[in-house]
Amino acid sequence: MNAKSAMNDIAVTHLSATDESAALEQLHELGCTDGLPVIIPTPERVARMVLASGYDAELALGSMGPGGGVASIEKVAIAAVMAGCKTDYMPIVLAAVRAVIDPQFDLTEMQATTHCTAPLIIVNGPARHSCGPIACSFGALGPGFRPNASIGRALRLAMINIGGAKPGVSDMALLGHPGKFTYCLGEDEENSPLPPLHSARGFSPEDSTVTVIGAEAPHSVMFSGDADNPESPNALLDVLAIGLANLATNNAILRGGNAVVVLNPDHANVLAGAGLDRAAIQQALFERAAHPVEDMMRVAPGLASRSKDGEQAPKRAFRQADDILVLMAGGSGLYSMVMPSWCAGPNKNSAVTVAIEIDQFCEVPGMSSN
Repeated sequence: MNAKSAMNDIAVTHLSATDESAALEQLHELGCTDGLPVIIPTPERVARMVLASGYDAELALGSMGPGGGVASIEKVAIAAVMAGCKTDYMPIVLAAVRAVIDPQFDLTEMQATTHCTAPLIIVNGPARHSCGPIACSFGALGPGFRPNASIGRALRLAMINIGGAKPGVSDMALLGHPGKFTYCLGEDEENSPLPPLHSARGFSPEDSTVTVIGAEAPHSVMFSGDADNPESPNALLDVLAIGLANLATNNAILRGGNAVVVLNPDHANVLAGAGLDRAAIQQALFERAAHPVEDMMRVAPGLASRSKDGEQAPKRAFRQADDILVLMAGGSGLYSMVMPSWCAGPNKNSAVTVAIEIDQFCEVPGMSSN
């Protein structure tokens, strides 16, 4: 049996093994996995995934840092097969790869940092259903959803095998976090009181997009609202801002990056019920996410001193309100999530949104599984 291994040029190298069990062990030994079992990328399986993409196998999407490997359609298909993707998921995987290789994303620098950052994939538009279904509600960032799990994992395997991200060698995250295995969810557009995220990022609601941002693991933010208390919306904004840019985060000390707020339905409705749209929520969080210089110097003198310029006014964590990505997902209840970010690299590891090319997708008759 043949298995395929991505190399740093467009070509791929064929590996041989006596059976799938031996092939799996060989892939583990070569460092081609994320540490978990993978689907063996036989030529037949990879060919089906390439066919589903609608592109030629040799088409190069770009180079992937830190190793500079060429992300060809075939090599991305190999990663998708290994991750357990259905052919249906390939358009989202390709969009995620295109997003992280955009220079704005600072992938090479992100891979080399000691910070725990990992690419969070946010899916919007009709592709959540036609290329999934992508989980958007209860437990969307947890186990049990093959599309979320395998799409996020495909991106990570591409980063390992195309980008050359090896822990402790080229991927220098001191500890990492579980999102480095897979980190993918959809926005619950149908139930959200807010317009979809991608419509605020220059796309129409009918478009399908992937937004990728380098993010820490989700930080739980607890809030119990009181419909009779007119200050409830402000209290919710206060706790979201604390989680988003507290003094222990890069957002507070290094400043200038992006971050994510995932509102659960109850919390989204508290804010929308107070007449706040996405722009107003972003502005309120932008204003709250600020700290006095003296506090920054107290907790991180070696880093905060770089930001000190003689002014005593509080230092804002974000450059502008739009740097805070706000969406709704998950189940109703006490907890929303915030994801602080790395805030470094030439472009501050900025979020990137790209279209999912559904029209290019080629359905493989009777072969929508592996």
